[in-house]
Amino acid sequence: MTQRQALERSIRSLGGTWDTWRAVNTLRDAGYGEGDRRQQEKRARQVLRDLADAGVIVKAAPDSATYRAVEQ
Repeated sequence: MTQRQALERSIRSLGGTWDTWRAVNTLRDAGYGEGDRRQQEKRARQVLRDLADAGVIVKAAPDSATYRAVEQ
């Protein structure tokens, strides 16, 4: 399973809002916790952007890095 798949699965099952911290913790729990905190945050932000580009999540506010799941 890729990082994107792991985070997407969690977002779809848990719902709610997702920020960098929540994504980092979820990815770490899925076994993707390598690197220091800064590297983990950078990776989590990229995965969140990738999921937004794929239409899985949308920004909760235009000037925020907080996302919410798109209703299926």
